[in-house]
Amino acid sequence: MAPVEGLETAQFNVLVVVGLLVFFYGGTFLISTRIGKKEENADGYMTAGNNIGFGISAASMTATWIWASSMYASATSGYTYGISGPIHYGLWGALMILFIYPFGKRIRAVAPKAHTLAEVMYARHGRSSQLMLAGSNIVGSLISLMSNFIAGGVLISMLSPFTFTQGVFAVAAGVLLYTLWSGFRASVLTDFVQVVAMLGAVAVIVPFIFLAAGFPAAFETGAANLTAEQGNFFSSTAFMEQGAPYIAAVLAYAIGNQTIAQRLFAVRQDLIKPTFVTATVGYGAMVIGVGMLGVLALYLGYEPAGGDVNNIIPGMAAEYLPPVLLAVFFIMIVGALSSTADSDLAALSSIMMADVYGQNVAGKEKANPRTMLLVGRVTMVVATAAAVAFASLQLNILDLLVFVGALWGALVFPVLASFYWDRVTGKAFTVSVITALAVFLPVRFGWIPVDGAFGIVVDVLSVVGVGVVLGLMVFGFFGAGPAKVVGVAAVVVTAPFAIGSLHEYATLCGSLVAYSVSTIVCWAMSVRRREGFDFALIAQRTGDFDDSGSVAAAGPGADTPAAGGDPEPAGSSAK
Repeated sequence: MAPVEGLETAQFNVLVVVGLLVFFYGGTFLISTRIGKKEENADGYMTAGNNIGFGISAASMTATWIWASSMYASATSGYTYGISGPIHYGLWGALMILFIYPFGKRIRAVAPKAHTLAEVMYARHGRSSQLMLAGSNIVGSLISLMSNFIAGGVLISMLSPFTFTQGVFAVAAGVLLYTLWSGFRASVLTDFVQVVAMLGAVAVIVPFIFLAAGFPAAFETGAANLTAEQGNFFSSTAFMEQGAPYIAAVLAYAIGNQTIAQRLFAVRQDLIKPTFVTATVGYGAMVIGVGMLGVLALYLGYEPAGGDVNNIIPGMAAEYLPPVLLAVFFIMIVGALSSTADSDLAALSSIMMADVYGQNVAGKEKANPRTMLLVGRVTMVVATAAAVAFASLQLNILDLLVFVGALWGALVFPVLASFYWDRVTGKAFTVSVITALAVFLPVRFGWIPVDGAFGIVVDVLSVVGVGVVLGLMVFGFFGAGPAKVVGVAAVVVTAPFAIGSLHEYATLCGSLVAYSVSTIVCWAMSVRRREGFDFALIAQRTGDFDDSGSVAAAGPGADTPAAGGDPEPAGSSAK
């Protein structure tokens, strides 16, 4: 992708861009070197000792959830759906961070020293469910990494003489430089600096662009550029095509995403609630604010360069910001994409270290911490190379986010149920996820016509999915009783309006079907089981790889799950 014509007066020259990149990535590398250790610790490389304080953890959670893609996608939503677009994107995304913490408290209670959710699934069920969750996270993190590199390539190509490909390589090399050194510890510490800079930049840049573009007069003179749906704050189109799919997608992100789980396992256990509440507010304010640039572009009749909506934010910045603020904007976006890209690298490395090498290649008792560190660092290099290669495809970021979220929707109920319900089996987990994916893919991509009888089936499953999503949200805060009431009520209220028409919204239906099918199958295969699982075994089967004493304390092979199935039940319920 070549630099965009018509923006030459706002572009930086080569020396300025190189200087900004060296300033940012050089600074983050220096920070990471200050936390490096001569004798590296594999557990510290993955979760920083499970004892991160409030300020660092809240900033890291905020920075990880706020990525360049979320800023670009929020602006795309505003440009596509009008003023309600950024609200649907930012508000629901923020609330999903809030919904993490009650589940997070339960997860940490049963697995206080774990490194990945997949590692916990191994302790709970066995290898099959572990590899399914680990595999989905490898795919998700690679897509996330790719989309952040795309955002960086677009930014650099629009604001400098460099090409898109050169921009992608520059960002990828910069992120790898400082993350490779100290892993997760480098990610969380640099996140703190990055999120402070991003919040300050947004507070200055967004109002400045609005004023430079003629706000508020632009919203009066540009109203004719909007369709009736775009001008309606309560647009049903915006809700059905953006809001509703995103509600379902980000709940799946919250539960299935290793970058979130890694911070959950790293933060001090008594600080989980304030960490995620603070991140909720920070994310919502920043993403909705930046998304309003897309709304402004819509009112102005702005045409993104090359017709690519990913170019809205950098294009608006190049057109309306003076050089000094444009440099601040440049650092803000680079910081946003880097804070998530380094999280993806740390997540991928921890999966390969703990789940692949630590438990499936060497085994928990025989895993060599030094080899684990080597595996983690090699993983980062390979993942960066793969993401750079995929970034050349320049796919639509918003579509990627919703697709991955829907894909993870198949895992949400089986994963959560495994932490609360002692009857869930490894077979139920595996079969429910595979079945849900088998239904999700043809619905999402229209492989099978959804008219006629099949359309009604899809509608019914989607309505059940609505009940599952809302029920799970309520369950985290208020327990099973209220969750069942809300879930059933949601199905009853939604059914008359949805059955017969909901299948027309493929993105939404695909996500809801993934939720409903996995829930139905998992419940049906588990409900008749008589023997319960002892959740206390999870803490024994997970823990530090560098501490051989913890492994010995877990007991002999009887406490290690079989390769393919459930551990032996404890004989009594441990709900």
